[in-house]
Amino acid sequence: MPRRSIDIESLVHGNPIPAATRIGPYVTSSIVGPFDPGTRDVPDTLAGQIDNLFTHVGQMLDRAGGTWDDVAKMTFYVADPLESRKALNGPWLERFPDPASRPARHNMKVDWATPAQISCDFVAYIED
Repeated sequence: MPRRSIDIESLVHGNPIPAATRIGPYVTSSIVGPFDPGTRDVPDTLAGQIDNLFTHVGQMLDRAGGTWDDVAKMTFYVADPLESRKALNGPWLERFPDPASRPARHNMKVDWATPAQISCDFVAYIED
């Protein structure tokens, strides 16, 4: 199956990589930064950064032909695991309200050299 790059206007990487890639039903993202759409500006608040992550991921899923129901796993790279976990739960439950049908989630602590407090990537399975 041919590979197809997925690009979105709200998040463009500085390197020659797509926002995500699809091969058959398998979709995986590159790193998703918390940038304000169309810029490299990072909101001051963790909540604003999380909103941006979910905006970018939602657009990638849409461009790949899927929805939040197709997400199998999301990994969040965080400065503060406890604070991030609490801040993520609200947006997470908005997108995945059914406790019997939620993707896997993992928070991984990283040291940041930027104003970003969080970033993520995801894996989805989208059937045609």
